Amino acid sequence: MKKSLPPLLKPPASDPVNHPSHYTTGSIECIDAIQAALTPEQFTGYCRGNAIKYIWRTDHKGGAEDLRKAIWYLNRAIHNLPI
Repeated sequence: MKKSLPPLLKPPASDPVNHPSHYTTGSIECIDAIQAALTPEQFTGYCRGNAIKYIWRTDHKGGAEDLRKAIWYLNRAIHNLPI
């Protein structure tokens, strides 16, 4: 008796805040490539600038999702700081 193959797993839905699919090529996310290309100080500035951008446009474009994105970038900046 042949065993049937398990059903295909449905890929997870895109997470537009933590892992937007349009910023991933293969297994590399754009944010990781940017971090690798910059010094720690430059990367922290990049994250802070993006947080400002998302807060700035909250009322005009993305609403709560923009605030979640700002928080995401601030968390990346915090984790990038020396202890």
